[in-house]
Amino acid sequence: MSRLWDKGVDLDQRVLAYTAGDDYALDERLVKYDVRASIAHAEMLNARKLLADADLKAIREGLEAIGAEHAAGQWKIELADEDGQTALEKRLTARIGAAGGRVHLGRSRNDQVLTAVRLYLLDASRELAEAAENVAESLGALAEREGALALPGYTHMQQAMPSSVKLWAEGFASELRDDAAGLAACARRASRSPLGSAAGYGTPGLPLDREATRQKLGFDEVHEPVTAVQLSRGKAESQLLFECALLMQDFGRLAADLLLFYTQEFAFVSLPASFTTGSSIMPQKRNPDVFELVRGRTAVAHSCLTEVLGIFAKLPSGYQRDLQLIKPPLFRGIDLALATAAIMAVGIEGVRFRAEAVKLDPAIHAAEEANALVAREGIPFREAYRRIGEKYRK
Repeated sequence: MSRLWDKGVDLDQRVLAYTAGDDYALDERLVKYDVRASIAHAEMLNARKLLADADLKAIREGLEAIGAEHAAGQWKIELADEDGQTALEKRLTARIGAAGGRVHLGRSRNDQVLTAVRLYLLDASRELAEAAENVAESLGALAEREGALALPGYTHMQQAMPSSVKLWAEGFASELRDDAAGLAACARRASRSPLGSAAGYGTPGLPLDREATRQKLGFDEVHEPVTAVQLSRGKAESQLLFECALLMQDFGRLAADLLLFYTQEFAFVSLPASFTTGSSIMPQKRNPDVFELVRGRTAVAHSCLTEVLGIFAKLPSGYQRDLQLIKPPLFRGIDLALATAAIMAVGIEGVRFRAEAVKLDPAIHAAEEANALVAREGIPFREAYRRIGEKYRK
C-alpha cells in the first residue's frame, strides 16, 4: 500500500508493523488536537496568501466534519495509516480533493504531532490537578466528619505524640494540593508552540506567521529557535510524569496508612463491603485490594518516568524516530494517575473511623509534659526530658 510520503516503492509490511507499533492506536486521543492545529495552520496559510479562500473553507469544513465523526466513533486510525496525522490528511483529501493536500505546506509530521501532544499535555495537566484537588476535598470532608477523634501519631512505627483524624486527613490533603500546584506548573514547558518549526529547521522560503498560530491555539509563546524544538522533546512529558509520580507516591502513602488502620490489630477504620473484595478460600475475609493496588502502582508511575527519561537522554540533536516511543509511557502514566485519583476520592468517602478501637498510650503525652515542666519550673528542656523519661520508665 502506498503512503503519502512513499518514494515509489511500497514499504515492507513487516517494517510498517514494527515502526508503527501501537503508535497509530495511541494517536486516537490526539485527533481532536490535530484537527484544531490543522485548522489554525490553514487559516495562517490563507492570511499569508499561501492558501486560497475556497481551499481554506473546504479544509476547515472537512476537518471539522472528520473530527466530529471521529469523536462519534465513526472511524478509527488504522495500521495502514501509520499515525493520526496521516489518517487525517488521507481522509481530508478523499473528502475535498486536491485542497486536502495543501494543508501540509509549511509543516512536518514532527511539529504537527508535537503540537497535538502539547495541546493534550495542557489539558491533561489541568485534569490531573483537578483530580488531585478532588481527593483533597474528600479528605477535607473526612476531617470535617470525624476530625475530632484523637489518633496516635507515629514515628518509627511507635506511638509518639497525639494526633487526630483532622490532623491526619488535612496533612495528606495539603500535600495533594501541593501536587495539584505542581501539575498545573507543568504548563510552562508544554505551552510553547512548535508549529512551523517543521522537521526542526524551519521552513525556508515560506513567510509563515508562527505567532498567528500560537495565538489561535492558545500557547503562551512561540518555541524559538526552531532548532530547540526537537531538543526539548521529552522534557515537558517527563516533568508531567514526575509530578504524576509524586502524586502517586502520596496516594501510595495514604493507602499504606489505611491498610495499616484496616488490620484487625489496629482496626481503626472500617470500609464499606462494596469497596472490598472476598477471599477465594476464607469465607470471613474482606480484602482492601484497591488500596493495595494503589500502593503497588506507585512503582508503575516511577517506571513511566524512567522509561521516558531513558528514551531521549542521549539522543543527538534533530529529530530521531526514538522519540515516538515516548507516547506509550506518557499516556500510561497519565491514565494511571487519573484512574487512581478517581478511585481514591470514592474510597475515602467510605472510610469510617472506629472510635472504640483507638487506644492511646498514656506516654504519648510525654513531650507535652516535658514542655509544661520547662514552662512551670524554668528548667532546661534536657532536664525536663530526663525527668519525664524516668517517670515513664518506672
